[in-house]
Amino acid sequence: MAALPRSVTALPRLLVFAALACAAANAAPSSTQTEGERLLEQGRLLLDPGILSAARNSFTQCAAQEPGNAQCLLDLARTEFYLAKVDDIAKNPDAAHKMLDSAINDAQKAISLDDRSADAHALLADLYGARITGMLSGMKFGPKANTESQRALQLDPNNALVYAVLGRKYFYSPSAFGGDIDKAIDSFKHAAALDPQSYEDLVWLAKAYRKKGDTAQEKEALAQALRLNPRSVFAQRVQSGQE
Repeated sequence: MAALPRSVTALPRLLVFAALACAAANAAPSSTQTEGERLLEQGRLLLDPGILSAARNSFTQCAAQEPGNAQCLLDLARTEFYLAKVDDIAKNPDAAHKMLDSAINDAQKAISLDDRSADAHALLADLYGARITGMLSGMKFGPKANTESQRALQLDPNNALVYAVLGRKYFYSPSAFGGDIDKAIDSFKHAAALDPQSYEDLVWLAKAYRKKGDTAQEKEALAQALRLNPRSVFAQRVQSGQE
């Protein structure tokens, strides 16, 4: 039997190398995604609508270029959540609700691509919670928020975002529907312990202490947040009493 040409015998190895190269390319974030993440970090720190809008454009482009990239969609939803907060600060509730609905849609798309992402389920729970403005919306979005937060906790019981989301649920819910300021404090403390660099969790902890009437602990939590990131507009707004 004639020997096979070298090009044929080398084919399996070439296919393996090609597959590995393709996997590496898919694992590495694109320049569009990387730029979006840089803009998101800056935008959420400063709560700057222009920077956040630029981040949103980057993630929208990333999602269009890489339709299977769940992280792009998750980051897009996160960016829209911060843009909704900016609209809320500007006292534009209609724009905030519209942006929240876009964020919910993008978070759902991210979950459809990666159902085992605790971050995605936690973010969706947070978004559902943010859409609650009264009794009717509470009946619509409350059960959905609970389902998503429990799914996130099941997937990753040591996820800082999950505990931050639970903290906000306890913080905002009326006592008749599970609201509990002590549980909110415990949840924010747990989130901060799991992610010691998260200045936002410490700001939320400060807000919870304020709601409880513990001024000393409120000031300490805010001081910790500002030590981590003195440029945080969120921390500055809470410190000044704007929220």
